[in-house]
Amino acid sequence: MSTLISGNHHNNKLLIAILIGAVAGIACGWFFGTAMQSLEWLGNLFLDTLKMIIIPLIVAAVISGVTSLGDIRKLGRFGGLTVIYYALTTALAVLIGLILVNIIHPGSGYTHLISTITPEEIKNTGSIGFVEIIQSLVSPNLIAAAASTQLLPIIIFCLLFGAALTTTGEKGQPVIQFFNSLNEVMMKIVIWIMYFAPVGIFAMIAARLGHAGGGEAFWQEIWQVGKYIVTVILGLVIHFCVLLGILYLFTRRGTDYILQMMKALVTAFGTASSSATLPLTMECAEDAGVDKRAVKFVLPLGATVNMDGTALYEAVAVMFIAQAYAIPMGFTGQVIIFITATLAAIGAAGIPQAGLVTMVIVLTAVNLPLEGIGMLLAVDWFLDRIRTLVNVWGDSTGAAILEKALVPNAED
Repeated sequence: MSTLISGNHHNNKLLIAILIGAVAGIACGWFFGTAMQSLEWLGNLFLDTLKMIIIPLIVAAVISGVTSLGDIRKLGRFGGLTVIYYALTTALAVLIGLILVNIIHPGSGYTHLISTITPEEIKNTGSIGFVEIIQSLVSPNLIAAAASTQLLPIIIFCLLFGAALTTTGEKGQPVIQFFNSLNEVMMKIVIWIMYFAPVGIFAMIAARLGHAGGGEAFWQEIWQVGKYIVTVILGLVIHFCVLLGILYLFTRRGTDYILQMMKALVTAFGTASSSATLPLTMECAEDAGVDKRAVKFVLPLGATVNMDGTALYEAVAVMFIAQAYAIPMGFTGQVIIFITATLAAIGAAGIPQAGLVTMVIVLTAVNLPLEGIGMLLAVDWFLDRIRTLVNVWGDSTGAAILEKALVPNAED
């Protein structure tokens, strides 16, 4: 009992330190502006340290999680429920975005902001369609996929590897034990890395505000596209508090769970990356008492395919561009946006610059100009952090809900 109390006390102190780092980063970036760019290397060091452990952690966690399910038929049932849950929450997020953008009309009256320049990032994405997205689920070179942090092919291979292990009987036990042990080692490394989190998050936020020119310059950017930012944030808040809040009631957990996940949520805001936050998300969920099998299986998959915040943002952004260009978008067009934003947010996660690729897919589907993205890039880095926070909370809620579908048995 004393060990548990001591651990909780330590976690609380670390959470407070991370929150202080985030607030200090906002304050310093706001007031000192471009001078804070000199701290960018500290933020990059923290982010790279997290990215360094993503691949071994996912490999160990997914294989360990699959083998802990036992019968391979349980993998199919549990995996199917996980994918259905994530697909439904993503679709509902897109629906929330479309409803709000039709009520608020954030793009109306912004014709003076229309961009005539296609961003360089868009020019370099090439032609991406649904065939390419499906092909991205499997990589002919897993080493290359790992090197470019394309997580979906890695996860699919680990699912197959783990499923095969469950059919090998006694011969597979040493391999299963190896991955169980590797998973424990990786989680220990996560704990060590988090001692650096307050400094890393402070540096990342301060440097990013510095790149924006400080608080005054960033405020001007916000003022220009204010209604668009309000629409996106309002949608994300509704999805976070209302939809995921209602689903959260099914977990029968109190407010303690969101408090225990707070380290992951603040880190998600600081890093703007669900994948980079994954190690901490898993650690927080385990500490909160979520079934280890659900943590190992649901969270890695969620960090790759569950992009509720991103899908909502894409729907609002595409409608904003249509409104800014005064291009009517009727019921049929919005149905296409709904379908493409939902499917692309789920399927494009394994492609580099996934958010940008997703936007291109949706814009192309409804014949909107790609250069319209140029209007949004100035504030995208800020909204990216908020939608990543929503993505991580969606993953965390999913793990707590889907653990109810697990049949009680040995966890490891």
